[in-house]
Amino acid sequence: MKAFFAEEQKRHDPKAFLSSGAPQPNPEQPERAERLLAGAKSAGLTIERPRDHGLGPVAAVHTPEYLAFLEHIFARWQRIEGASAEVIPNIHPIARTGSYPASAVGQAGYHMADTACPISAETWQSALWSAWSAVEAAETVISGAPAAYALCRPPGHHAFADVAGGFCFINNSAVAAQVLRKQAARVAILDVDLHHGNGTQGIFYARPDVLTVSLHADPVRFYPFFWGHADERGEGPGLGYNFNLPLPRKSADAVFLEALAVAFQRICAFSPDALVVALGLDAFEGDPFGGLSVTTPGFSRIGEAIAKLGLPTVIVQEGGYLCDALGDNLTAFLTGFGGKQR
Repeated sequence: MKAFFAEEQKRHDPKAFLSSGAPQPNPEQPERAERLLAGAKSAGLTIERPRDHGLGPVAAVHTPEYLAFLEHIFARWQRIEGASAEVIPNIHPIARTGSYPASAVGQAGYHMADTACPISAETWQSALWSAWSAVEAAETVISGAPAAYALCRPPGHHAFADVAGGFCFINNSAVAAQVLRKQAARVAILDVDLHHGNGTQGIFYARPDVLTVSLHADPVRFYPFFWGHADERGEGPGLGYNFNLPLPRKSADAVFLEALAVAFQRICAFSPDALVVALGLDAFEGDPFGGLSVTTPGFSRIGEAIAKLGLPTVIVQEGGYLCDALGDNLTAFLTGFGGKQR
């Protein structure tokens, strides 16, 4: 299996975020990429650099207003006297149906859901190359490969069509799914990250051509709090095309795999032509976020189970934070998946 990654993805280097109101070191660090690269290589994957695919694939799922914001907000922010070194919002609209602010401060609040996605001078290019890794993996699958892995860092599944959040700027899984739609009439996205993929859900919530399925820690007391509940089923033409499986905190391998079997029933009922796996490794029992308790062998079983679906598959990296087993967990998943491919 091929893997795609560009060195520019390491340049985004956020310094802090607020957790329960307290400033903490930002856990979405460039070192994540190094450990994931090591894990991919240990699984026998060939690492290739993606091509520059331009804005087209990204603009297919994000608004031009939002992309212009991401590209230019850092330079605009630096012109504000006394502004922080990174773009961090301090005000948010109660509703987003009214006027659009002209000021950088107002637009930051409009386009950034929380304080976990600070924007620096390197963020835009890093996010683009991350998305282009997903595009390249999807194009590889379209060309006939049974699967490909996109080492997307920064991650993407909390990014809506016009909102960044939760360490995410461009929704790489959504970009991959939209690229696959060039050939596939129906695409399923299976998100196995610790946190609900609220941005991915939002992008496809009213569409019947992309099924979104997410297994995650129950958001009633866990990020992203406002999305990811079982009664969120889609709307309009997309009603019935979104399926959330919130899990009790600290759920381990057995519970996760049982929920995965339920997810497979819904995916098979949709009969997709291709699959995107939004791969979060933060469901690990030793991940700093500590929400679920999947083991390293558990990730191998998850990969093996997904591979048995027999679908052309793009694996897009989402969460998974710095701990000793991060690379091993990726190796376990990829080895399990590769060992059971059709």
